Amino acid sequence: MSEESSRAALSSEEASTETPGEAPVPSILEYVETLVTRARQAANRLASLPTAIKNQALLAMADALEAQTEALLAANTEDVEAFGPTPEKKAMADRLKLTDLRIAEMADGIREVAKLADPIGEMPKMWTRPNGMQVGRVRVPIGVIGIIYESRPNVTADSAALCLKSGNACVLRGGSEALRSNQAIAQALADAAEKCGIPPGAITFIARPERELVPVLLKQDRSIDLIIPRGGDSLMRLVAEHSTIPVVKHDAGVCHVYVDEDADPVMAEHICLNAKVQRPSTCNAMETLLVHQSIARTWLAGVIDKLVASKVEVRGCQRTCALSPAAKPAGDSDYGKEFLDLVLAVKVVKHIDEAMEHIGRHGSRHTEAIVTGDYKKAMRFLREVDAGAVLVNASTRLNDGYQFGLGAEIGISTSRIHARGPMGLEELTCSKFIVLGSGQLRE
Repeated sequence: MSEESSRAALSSEEASTETPGEAPVPSILEYVETLVTRARQAANRLASLPTAIKNQALLAMADALEAQTEALLAANTEDVEAFGPTPEKKAMADRLKLTDLRIAEMADGIREVAKLADPIGEMPKMWTRPNGMQVGRVRVPIGVIGIIYESRPNVTADSAALCLKSGNACVLRGGSEALRSNQAIAQALADAAEKCGIPPGAITFIARPERELVPVLLKQDRSIDLIIPRGGDSLMRLVAEHSTIPVVKHDAGVCHVYVDEDADPVMAEHICLNAKVQRPSTCNAMETLLVHQSIARTWLAGVIDKLVASKVEVRGCQRTCALSPAAKPAGDSDYGKEFLDLVLAVKVVKHIDEAMEHIGRHGSRHTEAIVTGDYKKAMRFLREVDAGAVLVNASTRLNDGYQFGLGAEIGISTSRIHARGPMGLEELTCSKFIVLGSGQLRE
């Protein structure tokens, strides 16, 4: 079936569900095309707006979130109650829930973006050719960015703020489990921004819940310039299968901490507890702990006791279980798994080579860390481990836009092209060449 006939069939099928006497409900295709066309028009105007107007809009957006806290919490309560979390949905339920503090943090994050330097118009370098022609690159917005995400309502605020500051229009598609929360946040942000001179459509939210809508959205390559998916394996497969638009992935976070034989035991303990316990439902939480066999003999059992005291279920290799009766035997599937919960896989390794081989086999190229006092091993780990962020003597939880000084982030890219790691303002831009001539011609 051709794309045209597919579209016609979709429109016809939806039209048949209309109730006589009511206004026709737009088909999914009509609905999506209307929204992305509006966003495209907004992007053309937004790209040339002065920094002062964008900053004024961002501050107004932050104020609007705080002013509407009660309404946002009410919408979120409906989402949380409808979600009905079960034990296997615990991590998603945590990401879904809004509190007064989380709303305040969203507002503060937007204000931090307003303080950041505007990347648009930056010219990293310029050079002169032998014929006297000057050639340079200037930073410009990407255009329209589609963000498809699950659970976390704060992504709505972070994405809208970063896209606006970098001169991009955004089309936001949140998960159905957070539909009311996301819609309330997006509406508050869009209304506040438009009052400050931001064109309508610059912050576009897709409010219809149909699953069939996402494949249609992923075909809008005439209006959308980039897709950023944030979610689980099923979402990534869907995007990979259907998108005709370039994609930068925010993929699973299977993060490791390797504790080397030369590690400071106290530092290593603090890092591991923070990486696992501080907020286990995030993509940059440690999911597997690798420990050199030398330090494991005296260090590992005590750390496992503290992890268990923090309600972590520890699943270890045979050597781990021999060292600590608190550890349960790990299965093969536990290594390379993103638990997003208070569950940790542990493995004792012979040396750094085995640790790096394990990371290469089971990691998701998101965040990897080593704890060591040996400079050469630290530098080797930095060079040879393949991930968006590689840390020495620091918690994996620090791989974050705020922590890196980027302001809010639109995601942590696990892709290799365009952007990798936390995506801040610069990662939401591209460049164009400019040429300053004085009559030069090609001979």
